Amino acid sequence: MRPYRFLDLITALFVTVLIVSNITSNKLLELGQLSFDGGTILFPLAYIFGDVLTEVYGYKTSRRVIWIGFACLVLMALTFAAVVALPPATFWVLSGFNTVEASQMAFAAVLGQTPRIVLGSLVAYWAGEFTNSYILAKLKVRTQGKQLWTRTISSTLVGQLVDTAVFLPIAFLGTVSNADLWEIFISNYVFKVSVEVLFTPLTYQVVNFLKRAENEDYFDRTTNFNPLAFNN
Repeated sequence: MRPYRFLDLITALFVTVLIVSNITSNKLLELGQLSFDGGTILFPLAYIFGDVLTEVYGYKTSRRVIWIGFACLVLMALTFAAVVALPPATFWVLSGFNTVEASQMAFAAVLGQTPRIVLGSLVAYWAGEFTNSYILAKLKVRTQGKQLWTRTISSTLVGQLVDTAVFLPIAFLGTVSNADLWEIFISNYVFKVSVEVLFTPLTYQVVNFLKRAENEDYFDRTTNFNPLAFNN
């Protein structure tokens, strides 16, 4: 893979969005008539970055970045689990709390992600991102690189559907009512897809800028789409 000027920056932003989204996904919130986990506010940007990566650099490069993001999520989960499990210092007290025990409980409540949420996040991210990248790459060849909006929106419609449908049952089934879970599912999906549509003009600008700056506009005509085929 030849060197690119902006690939490292896009990768860093992509991973940052993933990590922040997963940290904030523990909280369920309401915004008007919508109910969703806190990570939904930022997470749609991960799919926009995924669209940009596949559109400009191709599926192979996108596959590499997806795996980098997956590894970073695993590292984050393991680190949080280790820090929560280790005993706190006897003199450590968080601002607003009076005892070490209360501080430990507060810290664990925020960063001590449950195994279900960790598993749901990892599986949903893996399945959704690869689905999104695959569909966009295939549609780019079929449309001969025209009508970018059809690729970004179509791939997001399916990728976000897979992501949401995998994450919510693994993370929350049995902890909230089925009616509430369905409401969260609809809200999550509508919000994520709406962000993709609203950001389409900006996506066009970023993609066009990168294609000129990188002198790249990759078409996946002979690509091996196996997520595990790192060298092909």
